Parts: sequence; C-alpha cells; structure tokens
Amino acid sequence: MIEALVVAGLLAIKDYVATHVLTCLVPAFLLAGAMVAFINQEAILDHLGERANKLKSFSMAALASFFVAACSCTVIPVSSGLYYSGAAIGVAFIILWVAPSANILSLIYTGNILGGEMVVARIVAALFMAFVVGWVMAYAFRNEKREVADFGGTQTRGGVIARRHLILMVLILLSLLLPNYVMQTGSYLYKVTVWLAATAVASVYAWKALTAEEIKSFLRESWWFVKLIFPLLLVGVFLVGVLGKLLPEDWIKDWLGVNGMAASFFATFIGAVSYFATMTEAPFVDTLMKLGMGKGPALALLLTGPGLSLPNWIAIARVFGIKKSFVYVITIIMVGTFVGWFFGNYVL
Repeated sequence: MIEALVVAGLLAIKDYVATHVLTCLVPAFLLAGAMVAFINQEAILDHLGERANKLKSFSMAALASFFVAACSCTVIPVSSGLYYSGAAIGVAFIILWVAPSANILSLIYTGNILGGEMVVARIVAALFMAFVVGWVMAYAFRNEKREVADFGGTQTRGGVIARRHLILMVLILLSLLLPNYVMQTGSYLYKVTVWLAATAVASVYAWKALTAEEIKSFLRESWWFVKLIFPLLLVGVFLVGVLGKLLPEDWIKDWLGVNGMAASFFATFIGAVSYFATMTEAPFVDTLMKLGMGKGPALALLLTGPGLSLPNWIAIARVFGIKKSFVYVITIIMVGTFVGWFFGNYVL
C-alpha cells in the first residue's frame, strides 16, 4: 500500500514537471522577477499599496486578475512579485485568488461546457470571495510591519514602469499564454516549440533593450522566486498524488449529490487540496455533474479547484508566511462553502 502511494506521488511529480515547468512556471518566475526589478515601488504604493483607497485598489486588483490566466501555483510568483514591489497584502491575495479561480480563458471554457448560467455565477462568486479575502487579510495583518524589496536602482522614476520594461513583461506574458491557452490543440512538443519561439523573442528584446545591470537584476530576482517556491511545489504535487490515490470515487457520488452545506464543504475541500491546471476544472466538474453532483457543490469546486491546491498552500506559507497561508486558506474554504450552498439553493 505504501509503495503504491509513493508511486502515485512520484507519477504526479513526473506529470507536473513534464507538462508545467517549461511552459508555465519558467515564464511565471521570469514575469515575477521583472515585476520586482522594474515596477516603480512608489507608483505601486500609490495605487495598490497600504496607503491607497482599499475599495479602489481591491477593485483594480480583482478586475485585472480576470486577464491573468494562471493556475494556483503559477500565480504565486506573480502575486508575490507585486507584494514585494509594495502592493498591499489584500491586493496580493485578491490576485492570488481571482487569477486562477476566474480568469477570462477559464470562464470562456466553462461557458462552452457548462453554460452561461454557471459562468455568471462563477464571476459573481469569485468577485464576492475576492473582496472578502482582501478585507480579511488587510484586517488580520493590519499591524504587521513589512519590508519592501530594495530594487537596486533599476526602477523608473515618475511612472509605474518604463516602456521598454513593459514591452519585455508583455513578451514574457505571451510566452506564458501562447503555448498554454492559445494553442489548445496539438502535442505538448508543439506547445514547447511555441514557448521556445516566444521566449527567444523576449530574450533577443531584453538583450537589445536592457543594460547588462538590468538583465542581471531581473534574472537575480527571478532566481530568488525559483529557489523560494519551486521545491515546495514539488512536495505539494507529490502529496496531491498520494491523496488522489486514497480518495474513493464512490464517496464523491454519495456526498456531492445535493446542495446542502455539507456537500458544499466537501466540494470546497476537495478542490482546496487537489491540483487543477487552469481550464481543466470545467470538464472534471461536468463529469461529476453527469454523475449527479449538485450545482452548488459544482460551483464551489469550479472556484476552489483551480483557485487553491495543496502545493499552493505550502508555497504560500513559504512566500508569505504560515499565518497568512492559514488565514487565507481557512477564509477561502469557509466562504467557498457558503457560496456553494447559497448559489445552489437560491440562484442556480
């Protein structure tokens, strides 16, 4: 039995490394490094920092996150990059939640499979949960003293970011989006080829447009995120593989077939510990709904499946601290349970 569990965990790591590291995590780490190296700290503090109006900054973070197509692990470097650039804790965790749970690509795919009603419910629920998470994190850690990263003089003065740095970040973002979300058909080798081409373009641009010191700073910040996050992701993915081996299929059918609070909690919890790459949650939920899963638990799983994962918990604890990870995860599970129950009984 133990041998089977170890094999399941190792197979999960093998699949994760083979299909996510090159085309997902590498550009995500590079994007995070670029954020820390090139975004103007003072501008971030003005618009998204602790001193900014929370309603405005939370709204900006939530709406912008719809256009960041990332899974629960890929979004961590992006969110932490903004946080260490000076963004408020509530803003960082809103991005951490909305980007994987309700990005525009996953919403489009959800509509194609589950219909428009579920898409609207997912958007409304994700925004509601985002503001709850933002306010909870802001209140819980309101007295915490924090240090913002020292950028070593690579920031622009006056604006948020220099045009040449912004172009580089857009090119890096394209190296993330093109192979994973635009090229939905074709083999994985084809996606790697697209990623290589996009990365080559970004590399040539960086070599032409940036100074040697800027490139060094950018790569140093990116490597910091790799060392901090990647080992923990592998540990989390291994544990997910083990849990997947232990979780009986009959249990899902028996406990998720109604719209009660318990069913919503179980769906939320399953989503919170499992790993779903962005856009994989919709066909999975569709399969469970055909087996009798209620719409409320289905919505809860649609949100927490891509929005949280066990690797996500561990990596957040490493990047932001155990207390922040605990408050965030518990808040999402509690609010997700309520949302699933409410929408299942009164909306869907």
